Order: sequence, then C-alpha cells, then structure tokens
Amino acid sequence: MFLAEVSGQGLLAVIGIGAAVFLVIFAVGAQADERSIVRSSLRQLEGYEVENVRDQELLNPLRDRAIAPALQGLTDLGRRFTPVGYVDKVRMKFVYAGEPNADAVDRYLATQVLAVAIGVVVTIFAIFSLTGMLRFAVILFGLLLGFLGPSATLNRRVADRQHQLRIKLPDILDLLTISVEAGLGFEQALDRTVSAVPGPLSEEFARMLGEVRAGSSRADAMRALEVRCHVPEVRSFVLAILQADTFGVSIGRVLRAQADEMRVKRRQLAQERAQKAPVKMLIPMVFCIFPALFVIVLGPALINIYKNF
Repeated sequence: MFLAEVSGQGLLAVIGIGAAVFLVIFAVGAQADERSIVRSSLRQLEGYEVENVRDQELLNPLRDRAIAPALQGLTDLGRRFTPVGYVDKVRMKFVYAGEPNADAVDRYLATQVLAVAIGVVVTIFAIFSLTGMLRFAVILFGLLLGFLGPSATLNRRVADRQHQLRIKLPDILDLLTISVEAGLGFEQALDRTVSAVPGPLSEEFARMLGEVRAGSSRADAMRALEVRCHVPEVRSFVLAILQADTFGVSIGRVLRAQADEMRVKRRQLAQERAQKAPVKMLIPMVFCIFPALFVIVLGPALINIYKNF
C-alpha cells in the first residue's frame, strides 16, 4: 500500500510538472504569435505614418533590432583589442577559405570575443570551484577555447580547401589539355572544363573567366587567381601559362607537361600522407590502447603474484 501510494504521488507530480511546462510553452507561443501578428499588421501599413516609435521599431525583424547591433558591438570590441595587421591576416585567410566578404570577418571577430569571454569565465570557475588535476585540465581547456578555438577552426577550413584545390588540379588539367589539343582556345577550353568538373577550383577558374570577360587581362586575372588560392601547385600552373603567353610557346604542350607534373605531385602527396599515418597512430596507441591491453594481459598475472607473495 505504501509503495502504491508513493508511486501514485510520483505520477501526480510528473503530471503536474508536465502540465506546468505545457502551460508555460503555450503562454510563450501565444505571446510570440501575437507579436508576429502585430508585426505583420504593421508591415501592411507601409503607406501610412506610424507615430509610435516602438511600433516603428517593431516593423524591423528581430535580427536587425537585436542580433545585428550585438554582433556589431562585439566586432568593434574585437577590432579595438586586436594587434595591428591582425584583421588583414584574418581577411586573407577568409579569402583562402573561399569567403572573400567583410561579413565573414566581422562574424569571426565577434566569435573571437565571445570565445575569449567564455574561456575567461570557465577559467575563473575552475580556479574557485575545482581542485587538483581537474582544475588544471579545465583551465587549459578554457584558455585553448578562448584564444585558439576560432583561429584553429579557420586554419582548418583553409587547409581543407587548399587540399581540395591540390587534388582537383590534375583532373582539371587533363580535361583542359584534351580540350586545347582538340582545337579550342584556352578560355573556351577552361569554360568547358569548369562546367564539367564542379568544386572550389572550378569556382576560382570561373571567377577568373568572369574577370577576363569584364575587361581584365589574362595575366592579371591569373595572378589574382594565384593570390586567392595560395597553393604552390596553382602558382606553378599560373607561372607556366604566363611564360607560355610571354614567349609564344604552345599552350597545349605546356598544359600536358603541367598535367604530368601535377599527377606526380598528387601521388607524392598521397604517399606522404600514408607514411605519416603510422606516426600519428603511435600517440593514441601508446596512451589509449597499450594501457588497456597491459591491464587485460598482465593484470591477472600481477594479482596472482601478489597473492602468492
């Protein structure tokens, strides 16, 4: 009887909590729906004059009224406390990552300020609330999160995109060589290749073709391509094409030589990554796999030795 009474009280408590949560969600949803109806009604009055300042502010979406000013304040704070030239370096990294716009840089600076603030809070919490090795681990995590987290993420994005450029370049050069040797001009062959092979490198080549069609010279457009990619293989390709244009060498012959060279470099890159794999696997094996293996294999023997002696 006592257990049945306790279980009944627990069931009633769960039902009461669920009903309270439902009422709170219903109230918040009804309020949000009412506000959305008010905003939609105010937007329909674009031709009329709204005298209330609060109603005029409600005409703007929430992103423009609250989120954008907060991000702008964090961005200004990040620009104020960053070293000289840091913003330019971040902007170039975003160019290498394929996002050459000012909004991405502003979002990065705001994220950097938030990460530093969170890291400081975590560090203070660890100093006054934790002890021993856990305190040291949490402090280290907070410092790494605050000062290296956004930068490491951006560097990783840049490295991934540059790797995609490296592995796609030989395939694009093969198709480009075949198209040029079939009788197409360099721009026409490049346009056909870009439409056939999607990817970040094709996007860069398409932007280069757009700059040429807009009135820029081929040399300037290809130099801008090399700056945006920041990859040694792309730099070698650009220099070879510029030298072929300067000295009147056949572009088809230059493209074939570049395609052969890029295939060899891609094979060497794959071999290099394969040879680095055992060294990278050594650290988790030593610190994660070997201790567990030793405990399983040597643990019973050590227990028996301890019992005998």
